[in-house]
Amino acid sequence: MTASNPARDAFSQGPDGPPPRGTGPEGHPDGHLDSAAQLMNRIAGQLGSRLGLVAPDGTRRPPPPALVLVAHGSRDPRALATVHSLIERVRELRPYLSVRLGHIELNEPLLDDTLASLAGRQDAVLVPLLLGRGYHVRRDIPEAVAAVPGLRARVAAPLGPHPLLVETLYARLVEAGWRTRTSDSVRRASAVVLASAGSRAPDSAADTRRTAQLLAERLGVPVVPAYASAAAPTVSAAVRSLAARGRHRIAVASYFTAPGRFATQAGEEAPWIRSEPLGDHPAMARLVLHRYDQAVAAPGSAAERTLISA
Repeated sequence: MTASNPARDAFSQGPDGPPPRGTGPEGHPDGHLDSAAQLMNRIAGQLGSRLGLVAPDGTRRPPPPALVLVAHGSRDPRALATVHSLIERVRELRPYLSVRLGHIELNEPLLDDTLASLAGRQDAVLVPLLLGRGYHVRRDIPEAVAAVPGLRARVAAPLGPHPLLVETLYARLVEAGWRTRTSDSVRRASAVVLASAGSRAPDSAADTRRTAQLLAERLGVPVVPAYASAAAPTVSAAVRSLAARGRHRIAVASYFTAPGRFATQAGEEAPWIRSEPLGDHPAMARLVLHRYDQAVAAPGSAAERTLISA
């Protein structure tokens, strides 16, 4: 992938990538021909998916494990809407796959209820909609799985760190006004604060630092991880530190999966531009399915209740 056209790259990578939405033939938005092509692509995808469930001898293969997307939950109504939009993108890429949602807290359906509905009926792979190896990933989610009798499930790795997250962060920054081509003097004055929720878990902090490193390599400017809670530095402290080093064009990259209180507070500290949360970017849907596929392919029985490492 190249930095010159992240929007095109985001759609073109991999066999699961859909065509860009909202553009018709010859650049006309939502053209009739484009809508028809998308409909035919969806029909073809559904047909291919159903044929994939038939073995060479004509017998029907068992359905794949359900994908349970595990979201944290938020009082901000935009968070739930964003998660639902991401789920629709995932379903477009895998029409035959059963995709469920479970929240750790604050929103319905709660994870416990979603898992109980699957027990004894269908295997499942839980994909945390979380960005690092914090407490929820290490303890809460595996314990929720273990607490449901008769449930055959695996817990996939969290979404981060991963290059597809960097692609999403880059795209969101460009949407906010980050210039893809700048002079050396502008680059020397620029920097990014990678604002995340924060965790006391050392592994979680290491995951965030790795994402910051990958984003810095992509942008060619310093990227400093900062946190809304539980860890240091804060976003405001990171901004002050960069400014003291002569970096006056400081962007805040929202390293949150969906809008919420922490994302809003972090964005308010931006002295220049701030990006939107990762949200339902196409690369996020592909990353969810990548983590799912990793867990399905991992050695061991489907009954294992374990965290599949990245």
